Amino acid sequence: MARTPETSGIGRTALRRDSKAAPVRPGRKPGGPRHARAGEATPYHHGDLHDALLEAAERVLERDGLGGLTLRAVAREAGVSHAAPTHHFGDLTGLVSELAAIGFRQFNVAMEAAGAIDAPPLLKAMARAKAYVAYAQAHPGMYGLMFRTERLDMTRPSLHEAASASFAGLAGAVGVSHQQQVSDEALSLDQAAAIARAWSLVHGFTTLLLDGRLTDILRRLPAGTNVETLLDAMLRSTVARPPGP
Repeated sequence: MARTPETSGIGRTALRRDSKAAPVRPGRKPGGPRHARAGEATPYHHGDLHDALLEAAERVLERDGLGGLTLRAVAREAGVSHAAPTHHFGDLTGLVSELAAIGFRQFNVAMEAAGAIDAPPLLKAMARAKAYVAYAQAHPGMYGLMFRTERLDMTRPSLHEAASASFAGLAGAVGVSHQQQVSDEALSLDQAAAIARAWSLVHGFTTLLLDGRLTDILRRLPAGTNVETLLDAMLRSTVARPPGP
């Protein structure tokens, strides 16, 4: 999932700038103590180190993929002892679960911003779909991790809350597009089908894109057609039946 698609216009949106790792705090040099020499004391306080380890984990994930994300690799990236990640997160599952929670929160912010535009419901839905794909392109490693539930502890409060908010946002967006109230707690069969249909459409497109499986389609299209125009055409041609009560 850490591969970057060959052809894309979406990934160069402002989301790439807005959803990168958190900015360096005042007084800390870029990169932090990962550049420190072995044996040097790091300037992190307890809370700072927790955040720095997560920032380091995100860099490792996006650079080396999920297979390269180990506690030792994160400690090395952050420039701290090998025991530090264990002390803060318990084990690798704890660390990747907290990292996935950050991914969901970043993703939710992107979805909320896309859905806040002043536009008809159909255009709002299309904006959210495009933001979905853009986030995945900008953060392929993080996006892949968010859906690797076998590697995550979904009972961790931070991850459970962030993932639940993501589903609630999807349910709400489907409700808006069909001009009705849709609860994320109790769904009719038609409402569940509408949510699954919308998610399958965009998630499937995103997965094919990140896996490089759309290249063959794109090369057959007229000159000037890219991923963004293909997605736009696909969304416009999709007519969803409004869910029942």
